[in-house]
Amino acid sequence: MLPIITESTRILCKSTLYLLLTFATIKLSGSLYRYIRCLTMASSSSSSSTTDTETIRRNRILSSNLYFDIPSSKVPVIYSSAYNISFLGIEKLHPFDSSKWGRICQFLNLDGVLDKKYIVEPLEASKEDLLVVHSKTYLDSLKSSPNVAMIIEVPPVALFPNFLVQKNVLYPFRKQVGGTILAAKLAKERGWAINVGGGFHHCSADKGAGFCAYADITLCIHYAFVRLNISRVMIIDLDAHQGNGHEKDFANDRRVYTLDMYNPGIYPFDYEAKRYIDQKVKVVSGTTTDEYMKKLDEALEVAKHKFDPELVIYNAGTDILDGDPLGMLKVSPDGIAIRDEKVFSFARSRNIPLVMLTSGGYMKSSARVIANSIINLSRKSLIDTGSSRVKI
Repeated sequence: MLPIITESTRILCKSTLYLLLTFATIKLSGSLYRYIRCLTMASSSSSSSTTDTETIRRNRILSSNLYFDIPSSKVPVIYSSAYNISFLGIEKLHPFDSSKWGRICQFLNLDGVLDKKYIVEPLEASKEDLLVVHSKTYLDSLKSSPNVAMIIEVPPVALFPNFLVQKNVLYPFRKQVGGTILAAKLAKERGWAINVGGGFHHCSADKGAGFCAYADITLCIHYAFVRLNISRVMIIDLDAHQGNGHEKDFANDRRVYTLDMYNPGIYPFDYEAKRYIDQKVKVVSGTTTDEYMKKLDEALEVAKHKFDPELVIYNAGTDILDGDPLGMLKVSPDGIAIRDEKVFSFARSRNIPLVMLTSGGYMKSSARVIANSIINLSRKSLIDTGSSRVKI
């Protein structure tokens, strides 16, 4: 009897084992199906979310009023008296000359190069315009005076009611953002455009810093993508400081090529953003005019073969000037004019529209130097300021 019982038991156990394995397989298959379905739905949701974000961005750009038609009698030089920052004198606590923009235009007018009636005045970038790049969270953070004080590096601003900070600090910045965005349209139509302001290259989509509250360069490029049918942009950033803001914003965007020529020994020391620079050109403290121009010539030659842009954004900071307390370089005033001439010639020889932004510069002489450079560009026929129409 024992062998019979043993055989029966063996058969029963085998059947039970098969049953358990079958049940486990069904359960596992169900769980695996649900897991794969969740992954698919999450991926689809993520893709849908990205698509929705891009659609919203595009619609904002298309509904913006910042692009408007400019009469042919106007010169593609953009400026508003609202650019200048005057805040009970506390603006002087920052080394940046916050009246530089107005003084540039005064010099151009006094020198008989450009009459103010031929200058283009931009519109202020609205909240909807800024949301093309910035998050609502970041824009809301600017409603805090202490936050703005940190960004513009003027501590006393933290003590003022925010409506005064909006009016005296952020409104001028928003006007300059409108000018940078409009400059791309004018450059496409006329071949070049100069915004006598802008170049806030330390501000990224979600963080302001270094006297830069809005990412005007990033905004300008996104508007150009949608409104001007441009798909390839080169940023030539020759401010003494690294342009970490736009570098982060276009970190994984192959439509944008960045040539950044900067002093690695000064602010912002942003090592993450450095990874996103397509062409790094380091100019150490004490670099002279001749050394600087040699490096620039080499850099432009490399850029010419590396990328074929449809638009150049030129961030033309004058903090490379000899004596600038923050740039720490030793480029002469005439060197600034030569530098600008080289960049304009680079774009002109290839028939690429160019936008110039005045960016940083921490000496009172910066305004005069920029005006002289624009005069030089006009004399070399790289730009037309309509000086024949100017009556002094």
